[in-house]
Amino acid sequence: MSKTTYRRLQYELRTIEQEGLFKRERLITSPQAGEIRVSRNGREQSIVNLCANNYLGLANHPEIIAAAKAAMDEYGYGMASVRFICGTLDLHRKLERRIAEYLEMDDAILFAAAFDANGGVFEPLLTAEDAIVSDSLNHASIIDGIRLCKAKRYRFENNNMTHLEAQLEQAAAESPRTIVIATDGVFSMDGTIANIPQLRQLAYRFDALLLVDDCHATGVLGPQGKGTAAHFGLQADIITGTLGKSLGGAAGGFVAAAQPVVDMLRQRSRPYLFSNALPPMLAAGALKAIELSRAGDNLRLALRQNAQRFRKGLQQAGYRLLEGEHPIIPVMLDEARLAQELANRLYERGIYVTGFFYPVVPRGQARIRVQISAALTFEQLDKAIAAFAQAGRELGLIP
Repeated sequence: MSKTTYRRLQYELRTIEQEGLFKRERLITSPQAGEIRVSRNGREQSIVNLCANNYLGLANHPEIIAAAKAAMDEYGYGMASVRFICGTLDLHRKLERRIAEYLEMDDAILFAAAFDANGGVFEPLLTAEDAIVSDSLNHASIIDGIRLCKAKRYRFENNNMTHLEAQLEQAAAESPRTIVIATDGVFSMDGTIANIPQLRQLAYRFDALLLVDDCHATGVLGPQGKGTAAHFGLQADIITGTLGKSLGGAAGGFVAAAQPVVDMLRQRSRPYLFSNALPPMLAAGALKAIELSRAGDNLRLALRQNAQRFRKGLQQAGYRLLEGEHPIIPVMLDEARLAQELANRLYERGIYVTGFFYPVVPRGQARIRVQISAALTFEQLDKAIAAFAQAGRELGLIP
């Protein structure tokens, strides 16, 4: 036992709390949906949920639940092994092929989480003889994946194509074997969509591979929800993604790419080689979720209409929002304490949102990130808009 270590950690935790940066979790006692039940001080209440990644509202879809139950009956609870030893089901390969077909790639490979997909995609493909050029606002999983890789690293300002071009020229001057341009398809804290047309053009010009993390785009953007590149009528070289947002909302990630890329990941990607196989019910549920997403133009229409209604309502109330067309709608508050206080007051009014602040976003850029779902009704959205207006006036955030 190291009392010195515990005292240091307690001091650091107190400092985090004093700075208004302490994160607390709330207990949900119902399925994920537009309206959920939460437990507080031993009492349950219903609350409108505006902070889930449940974009298409599929997290409690009865067909997905039925598919998952049937898979448990047929395959059991789990594989108790990694894939290459004795953990690969026919169901896993069916899902990988379905993902590849959906995203128009040669093949795909499953991971236990999307964080693992990004954490395990770079190191097997690249060495010190290669280069990665990464957007400055990429997800933490991409940043960590790049850190695990020995390739030379270059960073460009968010969605700044002039700066990217300069970084690519610098990287190319070192004559690397391979250059990878890495970007989020949709930047999760801002809701900004990557400039795929120019990224694709620069990738061609510098003979680079374009890697797009489409966690917040699969199911949401493009024809049949095929993602950010498809939204622009283009194709990425490597797509990383998740089964934990639009595609059922459970867990699991993937990489979809050309066959040699997927084959190399299957041989050398450490998160894949040393993690248990995805549980059968998750694979079966994801297969059904992809089917529903491909046929879900009505859900995407509802999602767009909901996002437009909510954005308009908050702008009319006087809030400062980051511009965009994605259902991620950042309400800018700047100070962490304000973000937490507004979230608490909204919670009291039956609206569930979360304040985001350092280190999730830069200091001085605290916000509430609203995430709209197709599962929300206009009535629920209007209730949320009214609650935002009332709480914002009480705190002096809006006139």
